[in-house]
Amino acid sequence: MSPGKPSAQSEAAAPMVAGARLEAMHRRVRLSRVAVWTLIAAGPIALCVAVASTPTTLAAAPAAKPTAVRTATSAAPGGYAQVFVGAWLRSNANNETTAQARLAQSMAPDVELPAPAAGAQSAPQYVTAVRSAQRADGAWSVTVAAQYAGGSVRYYAVPVASDSTGSSFTVTGAPCVVAGPDRAEVAKSSYSVTVSEGDLSSAVGQFLAAYLTGAGEVDRYLAPGVKLTAVSPAPYTAVAVQQVSAVEEAAAAGQLPADGTKVRVLAAVEARDATGRWPLAYELDLKARSGRWEVAALESGAAQDGGAR
Repeated sequence: MSPGKPSAQSEAAAPMVAGARLEAMHRRVRLSRVAVWTLIAAGPIALCVAVASTPTTLAAAPAAKPTAVRTATSAAPGGYAQVFVGAWLRSNANNETTAQARLAQSMAPDVELPAPAAGAQSAPQYVTAVRSAQRADGAWSVTVAAQYAGGSVRYYAVPVASDSTGSSFTVTGAPCVVAGPDRAEVAKSSYSVTVSEGDLSSAVGQFLAAYLTGAGEVDRYLAPGVKLTAVSPAPYTAVAVQQVSAVEEAAAAGQLPADGTKVRVLAAVEARDATGRWPLAYELDLKARSGRWEVAALESGAAQDGGAR
């Protein structure tokens, strides 16, 4: 073979190799395009299959805690009946233009006004609602006490109607005079232990003197953590303890008990001012500490900031 022939063959083979490579590249491009379009076409299907085949756990959202909504409760019409009876008793059918007559008629359009005799002292000094009883939905009977000069008291029962919300009332009939309520039976007092004069009664007297007369600082008689403010301005000039009764037997002990001992007492006192003397009663909690009694709470409804802390 001549030296020129291999060169010719090589030159001829070169385009063939290049063409093969180009064809392979084209093939790869076509396959890539097919793969891309296949993936695009299969995308939604694959997504659906994945969603359908993949177990999904749905965590239940915690139930929202109900929000407490405060609504206005239906009020008993005691105050309404009280105002009506006061205006009605001070009215006169012979003069319906007075303020009291107009007020009574506006509250009870169908109720006649009284006609007191000329010069009669029929108007009460005080009028107070003492009892409200609901007979049915929207129907009430209110008992009102009218106190007259001289101390006499007369009780009136008044029928009152209310709307569904308890915000509007009307007196539906004339008042009727009724017997007053009976005195309720009360349980025997738990303050059955008599406390004689001594450290406990002295502590009670000193505290109440500071509390009611301003004689000394109240804080010095209080247990740690207790906050009470003296009555201001001081209403009395002197306070004297008349009797102290307790619930616990420890209050009657001749010697001061161990630290931390607690007792509840009822102190009957006499307070004095320029106008006279006044019998008062106070319920107190006391606690023994460091050889003395200290006030831990004032339970008579006058404690401030929650009393004991």
